[in-house]
Amino acid sequence: MPIRQEDNSVFDNFELRLNEISKKYLRETAKWAFMLSIVGFILVGLFVLFSVLIVVMSSAFNNASNPFEREGIPLAFVGLIYLLMAVLYFFPVFYLYKFSRKMKAALIEKNTEDLTAAFANLKSFFKFIGITMLVIIGIYVLIFGFAIIGGIVAAT
Repeated sequence: MPIRQEDNSVFDNFELRLNEISKKYLRETAKWAFMLSIVGFILVGLFVLFSVLIVVMSSAFNNASNPFEREGIPLAFVGLIYLLMAVLYFFPVFYLYKFSRKMKAALIEKNTEDLTAAFANLKSFFKFIGITMLVIIGIYVLIFGFAIIGGIVAAT
């Protein structure tokens, strides 16, 4: 019979121990997470920089030479999109960074609270990525649905 989520009494006296191989894998994972988070922070900074440059430079372009303006999209709106991308990208990068730092501290100090915090940040990272992916898939489904409806309407 499978154990229900609410029935934790079986595991009350259970303590999980990490062997050296598990610690090695977690240490290496924390190093890679740190490297990816640093690259992510650099990309967030570049998105913000591009956003500011686009907004500042939008006044220097005249409407004829600006490809976005010819399509009816203000260049400042494009800058705002870059800023929104930077904000959205910041959170998973930050969760990954906090995971790497807490995991490193937990392994060095053998601290259970840091280990728990590290895994909480890793959970938040994957939750954010998962929700973002579901939203994007939902948008694709809507676009696909509207395209089909538009094709049917145009054919009739």
